[in-house]
Amino acid sequence: MVNNFDYDLNIIFAILNGRVTTAINKQFLRNCKEEKLDITPEQWTVLVHLVNNNGVTQQALCNATFKDKPSMTRLIDNMEKMGLVTRLANKKDRRINQIQLTRKGRETERRSAIIAIKTLKEALEGINVEDIAICQDVLKKVFKNMQG
Repeated sequence: MVNNFDYDLNIIFAILNGRVTTAINKQFLRNCKEEKLDITPEQWTVLVHLVNNNGVTQQALCNATFKDKPSMTRLIDNMEKMGLVTRLANKKDRRINQIQLTRKGRETERRSAIIAIKTLKEALEGINVEDIAICQDVLKKVFKNMQG
């Protein structure tokens, strides 16, 4: 099946070096700036995860966002300075921090989710719903293939 496929190396190159992601992230940042919201795509992914899993460990955030520990530490440090999250020491093991959203973090996530949807709509403009569904299904399969 795959052996008979005619690969477009330009598309493969764009995917492998992250050009699609970079383009979407740049638009997200422009849209945030337009709405006077100071947040990065990386910070947004942490906020989104915390909305559904508040109080998870820093390691759980690393696993969910595919970030290494030093990167996540810097990200959380910055988000803590911005008042978006707090670190709480685990009662059983004080070496483990649980990351929790603040009220400002929840409000920022709510505002940034609207911006993320706007950005995605801009990225998908002119693409029919059927193609988007197929693309989503294919990307899920690609991701699954890379997990094993």
